[in-house]
Amino acid sequence: MQPSPEPTRFVLVLQPEFPISAVILASEALRIVNQNSGLGLFAWQLVSEDGQDVRASNGMWLQVDSNFDNAASANVVLLFEGNLPTQHISRGLLGYLRGAARFGAVVGGIDTGTYALAHAGLAATEATPEVVLHWEAVPAFSENFPSAQPQNRINQSDGNVVFSAGGTATLDLMLDLIARYAGEAMANEVANAMIHTRREANARQRQERKSEFNSDSLATEIVRIMEENMDFPLSLEELAAKLNTSKRTIARVSENTFQISPMRLYLQIRLQAARNYLFYEEHTINDIATACGFSYPAAFSRAFRSQFDISPSEFRRSFRDRQRLAVQPEIHRLIAKRNSD
Repeated sequence: MQPSPEPTRFVLVLQPEFPISAVILASEALRIVNQNSGLGLFAWQLVSEDGQDVRASNGMWLQVDSNFDNAASANVVLLFEGNLPTQHISRGLLGYLRGAARFGAVVGGIDTGTYALAHAGLAATEATPEVVLHWEAVPAFSENFPSAQPQNRINQSDGNVVFSAGGTATLDLMLDLIARYAGEAMANEVANAMIHTRREANARQRQERKSEFNSDSLATEIVRIMEENMDFPLSLEELAAKLNTSKRTIARVSENTFQISPMRLYLQIRLQAARNYLFYEEHTINDIATACGFSYPAAFSRAFRSQFDISPSEFRRSFRDRQRLAVQPEIHRLIAKRNSD
């Protein structure tokens, strides 16, 4: 009887506010391989920097198996990041990622895990500028790494540095990695077991709205130009010149596709980008206003409140307060009780 092969070892690194659905999809895919093969083809650990439980973005806590110092050697290290992509990038995390890469492991960023990979020098470099991360975090990431080239695709799964945009794209990345280590047939078997149709890594994260102008539509180009020119917003005349069309055509396409005027569409794109900056980053309100094309912070605050019924500072504070209270909630409850007595 031949001995069983050594399993391919995965380390799933959980950061505070990680996306729990992505972790479940990743671990379930590996479990199904072992179940269906009858062999221990894969082994995996949940790991955090200090070995303590980690809170997911939905408020649930996961118990981990190890800290960085005691984690098993890995063939694949996947970093699961979510709502706080910069706040918990530590020297320990960067050292762990660099060490894994140096010893030949495949290292990957899930959702916003690309931030840490870039800070570790493993991604967004001059030699390898193309990266993938969740589309909402792209504007903020580009501010931090202006030479990077974020791609509108769900995954990048070749080579020793891999990326996933998060969500269900995590399963597609796992299937590509399963195919790499256990064969295409097994990857397809897992996809079937999970009632999933595999997608190519270059599938788009966002499917553009269809309009009367076909898939390579003027509507898509209008949005692209607006997203690329947020810090210094273009006038309608400048938009028309860049798109080589008339102001009237732009207005008609915007009304038909988005049911609002072009300038109102432009404003909503800039405000959504500002909301993402507040959500993912720690830039000052003034810096965010400037990055999103507002000459004065007061004008930015008025527009933001009009759109979201809350000021930028209140939005950030309420979000951060919810995260703070989620850390050791029983302690906060006791403190509140003591203060009320």
